[in-house]
Amino acid sequence: MGRFKSKNRKPFVKQFAKKTPTVDHVTGDKIPKSLVFSRGKIPGPLRQLQMDLRKLMLPYTALKLKESKRNNLKDFVSLANGMMVTHFLILSKTDSAAYLRVAKMKHGPTLTFKIHKYSLAADIVQSQLRPRCPPDLFKNPPLIVLSGFGTGEEHLKLTTFIFQNIFPAIDINTVKLSSCQRIVLLNYDKETKLIDFRHYSIRLQPVGVSRRIRKFVQNHQVPDLRSLQDVSDFVTKAGYGSESEGDDEAATVNLSSDIGRVNRASTKSAVKLQEIGPRMTLQLVKIEEGLCTGGLLFNEYGNVDAKKSENEEEDEQESDEEEMDIDEELEIEDEEEQEIEEED
Repeated sequence: MGRFKSKNRKPFVKQFAKKTPTVDHVTGDKIPKSLVFSRGKIPGPLRQLQMDLRKLMLPYTALKLKESKRNNLKDFVSLANGMMVTHFLILSKTDSAAYLRVAKMKHGPTLTFKIHKYSLAADIVQSQLRPRCPPDLFKNPPLIVLSGFGTGEEHLKLTTFIFQNIFPAIDINTVKLSSCQRIVLLNYDKETKLIDFRHYSIRLQPVGVSRRIRKFVQNHQVPDLRSLQDVSDFVTKAGYGSESEGDDEAATVNLSSDIGRVNRASTKSAVKLQEIGPRMTLQLVKIEEGLCTGGLLFNEYGNVDAKKSENEEEDEQESDEEEMDIDEELEIEDEEEQEIEEED
C-alpha cells in the first residue's frame, strides 16, 4: 500500500549560492576579485590580520576560504582560475619580520612588502569612544586613494598600477553616493620609504543643524518627546554641532540628490572619516616579474650589492696592478740575466 502524502509537507529545494557578477554592468570592465591566504606557519595576530584583510576586500573575495598545510601555490592558482580571481594577497612570517605579497594573476608581477607595524581592526575599535560599523558597510567595495606616489620612479608607478586595479573602477557620472561608504588610503613617505595603509568608513552629516536633528536625520528613528512641552523644545534644546564638527568651507561639500542616509533636503553636508582598520606600515622591498617567481624588477637592497660589486672591482683592479708590477719585475730580471750571460 502506497504512503499517503502529507499536505503540510514542503518539498526540499536546494539553495544555490548567489553568483557574484564578473563584469560591471555600468562600465563594462572586468571586476577584480582577490584571494587572501597565508603561506607557512603564522602566529595568531597575523592570522587575525588575514581575516581583517579578507573583510576589507569584500564583497569580491572569499571570506570563508579554508586552507591547509598541504596546499601549495598551484592549488590556489587552479582555484583562482575557476573563480575568475585576478589578485592574490599572501601573508607570510619569517624569524625577522612579517611580509605581505600582492600578486597579479596569471603572470605577475608580484610586489613584496615588509610589514613594520600593524594594528588589527578589533584594536582600533576598542580605542574609539564611539565605534561605527553599520551592517551594510561591506556590501560595496572601498574607494582607493594614493598619496605621494607621483615621484616618477618606475617601481612606484608599478605599485600605483597594481593598487588602482585591485579594486573595481568607478564612473563618477553614474556612481551612487550611497554606495561609497569605505575608503582605503595609501600614503608614501619619500624620506622613510614607508607606506601608511589605512582603512576608513565614510559618513555624511548635515551642517548647520542641532545635534538632535542631525541624529534624527541620520538614524531615521522616532524621537522621544514625552519630556518636552512642544516640538520646538526638541529643535532648540540641543546646541548646534560641536567643536569637532566641520562647519567651515574646507570640510563641507554640496551634494546631489543621491546622498544616501543624509537628509535629501539638505545640500550642505560634512564628510567624516572614521578608521575601522586594519592599519599597516609597509615597505616595498622587492618586485618580481612573474607570480611569486621570475626576475627582479626592483630590489630595495640592490644598492648594497652594487657597493659590494664596486669594491670587488676595485680589489680586482688592485690585484691586476700588483700582478702587472710583478710581471714587469720578472721581465727586468730576465733581461739582466741575459746581459750577464752575453758578457761571459
